[in-house]
Amino acid sequence: MKKIGIILFVLINITIAAKAQSDKKLRDEARVVVDSSGTQYPYAVWRKLVLTHEYRLKKIDKKSDSSAYLLVKLDSAQLDERMSRIPMPKMSENFPVGKKMSYVSFTDIEGNKIKVEDLKGKVVVLNFWFIGCPPCRKELPDLNKLALEYTNQPDVIFIAIALDKGWDLQQFIKTNPLAYHIIDEGQYYSRYYGVHLYPTNVVLDRGGNVLFSDVGYSNTTQYWLRKNIEDAKKSNL
Repeated sequence: MKKIGIILFVLINITIAAKAQSDKKLRDEARVVVDSSGTQYPYAVWRKLVLTHEYRLKKIDKKSDSSAYLLVKLDSAQLDERMSRIPMPKMSENFPVGKKMSYVSFTDIEGNKIKVEDLKGKVVVLNFWFIGCPPCRKELPDLNKLALEYTNQPDVIFIAIALDKGWDLQQFIKTNPLAYHIIDEGQYYSRYYGVHLYPTNVVLDRGGNVLFSDVGYSNTTQYWLRKNIEDAKKSNL
């Protein structure tokens, strides 16, 4: 009987939690969210922006029961302050901060050769992934957006090491663009660096030292990658 009582208690709490979550979603969907120009955002769009932590909602009239909110983009100082209060993504055991990494040469799926000497003195951003990895696919839009920000900055090199064959990757990126140098059949490189958890992201400074790494999906990865890229750009060899 005691066991049945525990099971019932757990089920009741799960039901209560699910209802609370459902009620919150309904309240959120009822919000009218606009930006400073008056453009209204659908729930799915503003929620995704808020989850990046780069935006917040500000109630337009605090004195009323109105559900109208202003979508506000945080400036760099506000964003840094907010992110300082949020736990960082889990660091990869293979890329602890400060570790000196050795470089290897690559050839991407476009046939571009990236030699060891091409990487020295550059900020190198690595991503280890594969198509069948759901968290890898989930972070790709953010990684692509980040890489595009540095398109005209040759001192920052983005390299995505995938486990898949070139043909499959070519087909996949037609609908899932990724502005990295994409390396196919990257099992050798994963073994070389000891990677066995995906996705894994790494930022190396100009001297090949690890500034940042994370493993698994996090909606704060893009922020930490950008922050460490900018820090690495300021450093000298």
